[in-house]
Amino acid sequence: MRGVLLPKVQVLKEDEAREEIQRNHSSCRAKDVTMPAKLPVNFFSTRSPVIDLFRGQLDYADHLRQDSEIVLYFFYAPWCGQSIAAREEIEHVASRLSDQVLFVAVNCWWNQGKCRKQKHFFYFPVIHLYHRSFGPIEYKGPMSAVYIEKFVRRVMTPLLYISSRSKLLDFLSNYEPGVLGYFEFNASPQPPGYLTFFTSALHSLKKDYLGTIRFGVITDKHVAEEISLVHSGSVYLHRHVNTSLIYPNDIMNYTAENICKWALENREMLIRWLRPHGGKSLLLNNELKKGPALLIFIPYNPLAEIHPLLDEITKVALEYHNCNKSQAAEPDLQHLGDTDSPAFDSSVPDAHMKLPETFSITKYPCCNTVVLPQWHSISRTHNVCELCINQTLGVKPNKVHVPHCNFLEIEAALDSFYLQEHTFFQVISNTIECSNFLSFYSPFSYYTACCRTVNRHFLSFISSEKTIFQTPKVAFSSHGKKDNTQHSIPHIEDRNCFIPNLHISGINITGLSCRTNKTLNLYLLDSNLFWIYAERLGASRSTHLKEFAAIVDLKEEVHYVLDQNQSLVGSALENFIKNFSILYSPLKRHLVDDPSVHFHEQRVITEVTTNTFHNTVFLSEKNVLLLYYAQWCGFCASLNHVFIQLARLLPPDNFTVARIDTTRNDLPWEFMTDHLPTILFFPHQRKEQSVKFPEDFSVNLPNLLKFILHHSSLSSSEPCTKECLHKETVLQQGHISHLEREIQKLRSEISALHQAHDQLEAQLSEARREEHRLQQQKHTLEKQHKTLQLHSEQLQATYDQKNQELLEMAEKLQELADASENLLKENTLLRILVASREGKLQSKDEIKEPLQSEQTLSEDNDVSVSTATATLEEKRIDNIDTIETEHNSGNRTE
Repeated sequence: MRGVLLPKVQVLKEDEAREEIQRNHSSCRAKDVTMPAKLPVNFFSTRSPVIDLFRGQLDYADHLRQDSEIVLYFFYAPWCGQSIAAREEIEHVASRLSDQVLFVAVNCWWNQGKCRKQKHFFYFPVIHLYHRSFGPIEYKGPMSAVYIEKFVRRVMTPLLYISSRSKLLDFLSNYEPGVLGYFEFNASPQPPGYLTFFTSALHSLKKDYLGTIRFGVITDKHVAEEISLVHSGSVYLHRHVNTSLIYPNDIMNYTAENICKWALENREMLIRWLRPHGGKSLLLNNELKKGPALLIFIPYNPLAEIHPLLDEITKVALEYHNCNKSQAAEPDLQHLGDTDSPAFDSSVPDAHMKLPETFSITKYPCCNTVVLPQWHSISRTHNVCELCINQTLGVKPNKVHVPHCNFLEIEAALDSFYLQEHTFFQVISNTIECSNFLSFYSPFSYYTACCRTVNRHFLSFISSEKTIFQTPKVAFSSHGKKDNTQHSIPHIEDRNCFIPNLHISGINITGLSCRTNKTLNLYLLDSNLFWIYAERLGASRSTHLKEFAAIVDLKEEVHYVLDQNQSLVGSALENFIKNFSILYSPLKRHLVDDPSVHFHEQRVITEVTTNTFHNTVFLSEKNVLLLYYAQWCGFCASLNHVFIQLARLLPPDNFTVARIDTTRNDLPWEFMTDHLPTILFFPHQRKEQSVKFPEDFSVNLPNLLKFILHHSSLSSSEPCTKECLHKETVLQQGHISHLEREIQKLRSEISALHQAHDQLEAQLSEARREEHRLQQQKHTLEKQHKTLQLHSEQLQATYDQKNQELLEMAEKLQELADASENLLKENTLLRILVASREGKLQSKDEIKEPLQSEQTLSEDNDVSVSTATATLEEKRIDNIDTIETEHNSGNRTE
């Protein structure tokens, strides 16, 4: 047993020793030193209507919520910039609604507060709303006072109470989806199902913070019958285009969650609000991936009661999606509307009551069909373009059945057509394909055009038609001369077939989304918050009226911009949509240009923008080397010195070195690049044969010079005559001589640099010697400084010692002075006593007492008094001598 227990005891002792070493080691380790956090302070002012719980008292916030019906919690972090920015907005809303809503701000960053311990937010600020016991309802919209107030009011009154037909009409004519519930309040103040429907409205705000679905309660039986609601507790989902629905009680349970889910799944979103929060988000990307999008920027105030422009845009959206060509855009409203009702008047904007005079063009168009030159003699098709005169500029149609077009107007239109250098044959057609084009969307000034491909038999049919005015049998050129040139290739997309039945109505936009393959998704954005997106799409930065519309086609990587000179009205949007929807759209791709570029004539490298690209690159009679770069591209910035040297080497009369910022300037697709940096070279007189600098070559000055000199000469594929060879030789000799001159300049600069280098070396050696001498002087001065410092310390010590001695001597002299003063007082008293004794003796002598005993006694007294007097006098003399001696010794010491 002893042999077994001994190892255990040894192991225990080793463990105790190890623990002791660890304790000693931990005690020797330096303790962590952290600065305690500062105590939080008020985030809101003390006069603010917002209760500021800056210590994170979440339990007290819950206590306050029990006594209020509507509570808004504002969770913030004091350091957060967005929280600081939203503070003023919250105070503004609280100043308007503090009598109805309790506003509580909680610091959720204080590490000792309960809010930090119980809530785990990933961002700040966070806004939660409570409607009695229901909540939290988180607000995720813009941190703007008007939007926050609008959301709070929706939480305060989640239901709209409808008691008349006019209110029902107003509710149904709104563009937002609407859910209506019918409840009879006669028998009970809270009929069955009412609280469930009320809670479903709050659930919708919880899931959809934008509040796109509106909930209403019908309290009148006759009003409910207008939308086929008979039984109390029925729920109706109103949709403008598709068939409205009634909640299926027999299939789904009547719960708040189910009602909300049913409404969200079956709602009709004809036009949608987009509110990017400004951070990293895929919201815009996900929406644009769904297809072409019409983005409409308008200034929007959520608290305004009426929105005329929004109503007009909604009208266009409803007509665009109304594929039944019926009155589905306003179902069940024809028999409800009252012409005297203001709600009915507001549903029909004035802009649609008075159509512009331009629409009369489509009734009596002044158009002519021209046949483009045939470039394939065996082709079975012809390219045809229709030119329509802009009659708003003065040419008015006649009231006869067939319009009479002025020959001079047609000739002017032909003269300005974008194929003006080619030849056209004019024919007459009784079918108008471009009658819906208006002048404000044409890329030209006073006419519009649409082109298509037709079969030859169609042309023969057209030529056989009889018209009331004659067709010229000659061809028109751009200068009005006769020309029979037939070899020109037209810039038009060739089609193998022609479908004459494919027409798009010029006026009616109803159901256009179902009659075209280019269906648009409509989106609204508040220009007061998101105007930066409009500027990126091409909106003017100096405009005061922030209204803008653009069509973005992400798949085709193009976008079109509504003419900003035109007001954003319903008719303009309709024509914008129609011009995009047709097969041969006259809309031109919008190229974003950088307006901040300032051009300097003395600049070595030319800065190219979208507007100057064509003139600088194609119209220039020079060889152009173009660098594609971006501000964020670090490799592009490293090439600046190379291009500056290259621009100084190349002769400016023959070469242009330019660059373009691809992030701020758009170019036609054939000139864009997806790789940065990219270098393109456009040779003189052969700009269409542009060459890309090889990516496997390093971008340096010798490689760039070889690349430019190699491609600036004429192409070997072209036959070259003796004159051509001579010109090429002269050009190369000129380049060689120019380079030789530049090399000679560089050599002279190099020699000058060598001389400057030698001078700098001599100056540096002299400076090194001077530095060595100064170092020696520095060491000597340091030694002297140390010696003087020691002397100074010694003198300071001596001074302190003598000063202490003087202080002690002064104390002794003060004591002697006090003793001398006491002795002088005693001496004065003794003199007075002696004088009094002498007076008494004189009186005694005069009396001459007879008694001898008395005489003897008086003699004894006299002896004792004289003895005492003598003794005192001796002491006084000794003290005086002592004082004089010490005084003399003190003078000697000084």
